[in-house]
Amino acid sequence: MRMLVRTLAVCGLIVWANIADAQGSAAPPQKFKADIKRQLFHDYVDREQKAALAADGKADALLAASADDEINYLVTEALTTTTDRLQQQIEQDSAFTHTQKVAYIRGLEVLLKRFNTGYRSRRFLPSHMPEAILLYENAIAASRKNESIEGLVRSAAYPVGDLVVGSGAFDQNKGFYAAKLELLRKYVHLHPQRSFEMLKDNVEVPFRDSLILAAGRRYPRLLYDYAAANNKLGYAIRKIDDPLVQTVSKMATSGGSGQIYFAFLDNLLKGRMTLAEIDAVKADDVKFYRLLVQTRLDYIQRMQKKEEVLELAALTAMLEKRAKDVFIKTINALHNESDGVRFRILHQLTPQELYYLIVSGENEIYTSSYTRGVFPIMMQKIGNRGDSLLMSVKFDRFRKFIKIAAGFNTLNPFLKTLSGPEQSKALMAAFVNNLERSGGLEDGVDVADSYVSISEGNPELARYVLDLSKHNYDKNLSANNRRGMVMYNLLYKLFLSADTTSNINLSEEFGIPPVYNVSYGSLADSNNRVVMQVFFYGDEDGMNIYQGFLRQYNNANWKTTYSDKWVQITSTKGKPILIFANKPLPEETGKDEEAQAELTQFLSEKGMEPSIVIHRGHSYYANSTIEHIQPSAKIVFMGSCGGYHLIHDVLKHSPDAHIIASKQIGRTVINQPFFNLLTEKMRNGNNIDWIPFWNEFKRTAGGAEGFEDYIPPHKNLGAIFIKAYRTSMGEEEE
Repeated sequence: MRMLVRTLAVCGLIVWANIADAQGSAAPPQKFKADIKRQLFHDYVDREQKAALAADGKADALLAASADDEINYLVTEALTTTTDRLQQQIEQDSAFTHTQKVAYIRGLEVLLKRFNTGYRSRRFLPSHMPEAILLYENAIAASRKNESIEGLVRSAAYPVGDLVVGSGAFDQNKGFYAAKLELLRKYVHLHPQRSFEMLKDNVEVPFRDSLILAAGRRYPRLLYDYAAANNKLGYAIRKIDDPLVQTVSKMATSGGSGQIYFAFLDNLLKGRMTLAEIDAVKADDVKFYRLLVQTRLDYIQRMQKKEEVLELAALTAMLEKRAKDVFIKTINALHNESDGVRFRILHQLTPQELYYLIVSGENEIYTSSYTRGVFPIMMQKIGNRGDSLLMSVKFDRFRKFIKIAAGFNTLNPFLKTLSGPEQSKALMAAFVNNLERSGGLEDGVDVADSYVSISEGNPELARYVLDLSKHNYDKNLSANNRRGMVMYNLLYKLFLSADTTSNINLSEEFGIPPVYNVSYGSLADSNNRVVMQVFFYGDEDGMNIYQGFLRQYNNANWKTTYSDKWVQITSTKGKPILIFANKPLPEETGKDEEAQAELTQFLSEKGMEPSIVIHRGHSYYANSTIEHIQPSAKIVFMGSCGGYHLIHDVLKHSPDAHIIASKQIGRTVINQPFFNLLTEKMRNGNNIDWIPFWNEFKRTAGGAEGFEDYIPPHKNLGAIFIKAYRTSMGEEEE
């Protein structure tokens, strides 16, 4: 490798550049004396050269821009030797006036400054720098002959051309405007999603309308946003005579209804629906929801025929919002009322509309809302024929439906409503097959999450699902599809591990944190303390549960200290255990949430990070607890109805957490024995080994109704699937 030795004049009067190889041979030094009138501008260039060389964090004579020594050398030479030579050429060229020389020298300064900014922010590849300096030199030569720089910019990569044109040195070149237009074309080709943003500041570009049409078809939502604006670009968009642009423009200027119309954009554009038809139902919650479902089914049917559909995502978002806001939240809020009152709103919906309530409300719907309301009413309305239901919704989102049914222990009853065992197998085949073609991980997680319920209710079907996983792994292995191989290998091993007689160690198999145990050492902090945080809520049930919680520690092993908003329970024997619990202050005043926030802040200020988090409240409070969970949490107990469905939300806050939750109703007679056992294990300094721990837990609480709905961490297959997939693929895919 050649070594570059460089000296910059302290006073700026002389600039030296010396390239030496490893043997010490050197090129003759170059030096020039700048005119005093321009010396300051040369000093500014020198300053930016030094800053560029230090951009890698080392103030030396080499910019280590990459792992490639040759690239580093070329980039450094461009920043030093070539730049010095350019300074000298500009300074000594008698054809340039003083003003021109200043412009070109200052342009070099700006170019170097923009390089520094772009390099530090990772918006400019250092390897482009030699090209940029060469283009700058060629642009000077073209300007010297009064030639346009447009052709030079056209042949350059966008970052290179932008660096040079943006230097300000060529603003007076006769091709400057054409060069800027060329850069705009290159920019929108690289970043089509920013086309409208660019046009907002360049409304008069000659290719404006064609760009609006191209970007509008690709990004209708952006077209809508910019068409609504009361500025030159918005006016220009609304003038374009094109069906898509005109339709979106009408929606954008229709007042508060624009977002509602957008959900139906494809049908509006193709003349299958009118704004008037939407206006006729938009004020009626049930009729509008019905129109959303009908449109979704229409879109799905057309997509299955390989037709393109615009803005399915907008329709889906609107459908989910209305399902939750109008129906699910209503029946959830009436949980203390009789079923006749609580579920009255559901009886006016069709089976298909009820189906979309289920697949839209996974994280919102209460267990009782599902098991006593939506699911049985839907099945009754479809004549208790599951195959008819799925065919009527064209199998749209059926994996999500199966996962939710499994989570609420209604999958096996649902499968019994199919025409026969072969139909169940066909459905499971569709459920398991072709996951490698899906986007993200959602479908794979749904399959993983469902297996335990399938195996507990239908062992024969579970074996079939296991065989399907192995078959799909072999198929993807033959096709050399890495994503498919990873997904199905994970599923196959996960399903085998769910059988407690198997010898598969998931932690060793997939290189993930331990699945079957949590060591005491991992739960204790640097002071050997285990810190727990318990969340209570101020409804009537929460207050009663809180009193029972306090009674658990009314013995010689524990000491309780009270403050205004929380209690601290400290072990007096055994290992140091600190349990903090907020008081269940009146929920209607928001004081319970205030107490939780202040307790969390207190723990943070004291340097105490809870490694165990306990939720003791209804499911509608669960998200509030989850928001407080820190990455330090190693065990999270969701003692609420349907807490199982929130596992993946917990993992976003604490990726390595071991999570215990119920698929259905959380019960105090189960939650309290779990907490008793856990805290005693901690006080005695024991590791938590989940299989023997669960067997011991079962001896004390296993007789309680609903115990089998509690899922231990080593059987939370969806959570393990996510961790293992990310480790195997080395990426964060959701």
